[in-house]
Amino acid sequence: MIPRPRPERFRLRRTMMFMNAQKPGLIKDAYIYGCDSIMLDLEDAVAENQKDSARFSLYHAMKTIDYGDTEVIVRINGLDTPHWQEDIRVCVACGADGIRIAKCESADDVRTVDSAVLHAEREFGVEEGRTLLMAALESPKGILNAYEICMASDRMFGVAISGGDLRKSLQTKFQTDGIDLVASRGLVVLAARAAGIQCFDTVYTDLDNDEGFMAELKQNKAMGFDGKSLINPKQIRPVHEIFAPTEKEIKQAEKIIKAYKEQSAAGIGVFTVDGKMIDIAFIPGAQRTLELAKACGLYDGGLV
Repeated sequence: MIPRPRPERFRLRRTMMFMNAQKPGLIKDAYIYGCDSIMLDLEDAVAENQKDSARFSLYHAMKTIDYGDTEVIVRINGLDTPHWQEDIRVCVACGADGIRIAKCESADDVRTVDSAVLHAEREFGVEEGRTLLMAALESPKGILNAYEICMASDRMFGVAISGGDLRKSLQTKFQTDGIDLVASRGLVVLAARAAGIQCFDTVYTDLDNDEGFMAELKQNKAMGFDGKSLINPKQIRPVHEIFAPTEKEIKQAEKIIKAYKEQSAAGIGVFTVDGKMIDIAFIPGAQRTLELAKACGLYDGGLV
């Protein structure tokens, strides 16, 4: 058995790469790609008559493979299927870091999973509260209930958009400028930020369209997402590059924090940095920039 430390509710999660939990050849070396999290899939990637096989593969992978610092999340089957309860038992028993609730539409969905996870932790002697949760929003109802979903459990670390089913429900199709999901994305970011958890955008499925992928990543970052779901290892590096703070952003954040400490010590609440008016409202953003830079290995200063 490969023991895993207690998962961190807040950690660097720029990339979450989906992998079929049923295929040992895919998941045995998943950590070598360098993504922040891997998403072992028990849901859509697994045929209906192969669910038991996938759970068996997942359990033994987690018990024998050292994934190191790579977070391991499992996407379970929806609550409208006969599979989700056994999925949860396997996830908890094998020591998965977290569970992604597929097709989540309400706070009650989260609470149902939370209760089943707690029962499994007690059943298998796992530390209570260890297993984290995130929700995938795949319908208009889920999007409109995003805030209540985000607040439904102390285990919740994040919420993600699942674009395929959501576009079908919205009666729209993929648009290169992102207009098809702009309202949904905005609501999810608002809900996550209000609840104090992380938010992740949907997968980009056109693996040959590098230009389109980069454009969507830049839009994701501009909207405030923490990271993105992925389907291929080649997508990891671009995401990490886009979501990492630039050298200019790091230097500016450092200037703001230093100036704030100096000016506040002198009793000054409003000051200028490089000709721009700065007050206390700018400080949390500057701190987040430095924290992200440190997590990305781009900053080793003492201000965070």
